[in-house]
Amino acid sequence: MSNRNRTKFTDDRNFLFIEFLRIAEGIKPKVLLVENVANLARHDGGVFAQEIEAGMRALGYETTSTILNALDFGVPQRRRRIMFIGVLPGTNFKWPKATHGNGPGLKPPVTVGDALIGDLPELESNESSVNYAGPPKTPYQKFIRGKQKTLLNHQAPNHPESTIDMIRRTAPGAPMYAKFKQRIRLQLDAPSPTVVSGGIRPQFAYGHPTQARGLSIRERARLMSFPDSYEFLGGLTQGRVQTGDAVPPLLAQAVAIEISNAIEGATHKNESDIGRVHVSAITE
Repeated sequence: MSNRNRTKFTDDRNFLFIEFLRIAEGIKPKVLLVENVANLARHDGGVFAQEIEAGMRALGYETTSTILNALDFGVPQRRRRIMFIGVLPGTNFKWPKATHGNGPGLKPPVTVGDALIGDLPELESNESSVNYAGPPKTPYQKFIRGKQKTLLNHQAPNHPESTIDMIRRTAPGAPMYAKFKQRIRLQLDAPSPTVVSGGIRPQFAYGHPTQARGLSIRERARLMSFPDSYEFLGGLTQGRVQTGDAVPPLLAQAVAIEISNAIEGATHKNESDIGRVHVSAITE
């Protein structure tokens, strides 16, 4: 929804999945995985989603697709993405089940406050720090920090005074700009909206919930569930692109575990089939 050219059917990038299928045909992996924004399912009547699955089936894969929300897997962010899986016949893949939410047996959703407030030092505009403010204050912070000692990528954007005043006057959860309602000041007790790369010249997308500034790359990384040990190179602009275009690691892990289970199950099934053939041959 952030792409103003999304309605252009003829945009060459809409057809990059053909290159994906060409490579898949060449190396024939056990599993294919395609990830994209959730609205791909509806784009131009769903034609691209249909063609992706048709292309996988043409290569001999059984296909399934669904929309997953990173929030449901412990990521402090609402981020819905469509995923397509292609598996070779005999492979039983199952989509991961949510671990976080409001239902029975689920952990509470992780909030912006859980991710950012307590162990990260406060910053003024253009300030940076390589030292934590203290120990982790929440289970999420403890998990995301691990054994990391040095604080990486924690530099505030260099704002003019007018921007600082605007953020300071904006209530958490409210838009900072009249024309850009999606650019809000984050709320402590709620997950973040989808972290985006920020356009052609990436700018800060969200205001910090308690400080009058945009987010540092480390704060964006935490909202994406990157561990604190992961360093982003290339400066503030590239850090926004890299965090905004990434797949949250906790969501990726949930899908990867199910892919691993499916491959392992298929391997055991084939080994079992081979064993039965050998036993049968010996008996006869």
